Amino acid sequence: MKRNIFVIAMALGIAGSPAVAADYDAVKSKLEKAMAAPVRSEAETSRDRNRKPVETLEFFGLRDDMKVVELFPGGGWYTKLLAPVLAEDGEFYVAFGADRVLESLAGKPGFGEIQKTGEFANIDLDIDDVDMVLTFRNYHNFDEDKRMALNESVFDSLKSGGIYAVVDHTRRHMQGDNDENGRRVDPVHAIKEIQAAGFELVDYSNLHYRADDELRYEVGRKTVTGNTDRWTLMFRKP
Repeated sequence: MKRNIFVIAMALGIAGSPAVAADYDAVKSKLEKAMAAPVRSEAETSRDRNRKPVETLEFFGLRDDMKVVELFPGGGWYTKLLAPVLAEDGEFYVAFGADRVLESLAGKPGFGEIQKTGEFANIDLDIDDVDMVLTFRNYHNFDEDKRMALNESVFDSLKSGGIYAVVDHTRRHMQGDNDENGRRVDPVHAIKEIQAAGFELVDYSNLHYRADDELRYEVGRKTVTGNTDRWTLMFRKP
């Protein structure tokens, strides 16, 4: 039987208190403007309802004056939202696999302040004094050794009190590898790995809990795509 992230966290004896970003109304206004910007494709806007960026970033405590790093930005779905929010008063960096999105946004109004950081060859973010590091559905892409190295690099990059925000597809607890779960991660395993790097688990959210994802199938299958159960975890550097 599937266990949602609330049950898992309680089983670990962990309970967090909800995080509320200061002055989130200003962030929300900027986010909503970015969500309506012409730089976003129809395919990107069609995923807003499922990904819930306004609620997700509120949960993580985003403010528009933060120094923020997005890991593995891919095609830039979140990059196109984060960059405009942070352009005026904050600092925004993309790290690891960032060339594609930087090339696609080059010269477009409002995206000139995005900076690149990090060397993936040695998994070094090469930055410090960061307020928040975010990664969305990327944690599953690496083996345990690389995940541990990544978590340690994130820890080193953050200031004391800084937030590590992680979202990924859910795997059944204690399930071994099989042909269908390669892009899923056991949230309990992820919690323990990230805590081993020195982080504290602050909070968890059911924003992306999907009761009808049976956790049986590969996340790219037609019956699952766009409706995967995802765990949403917030950690803090002490």
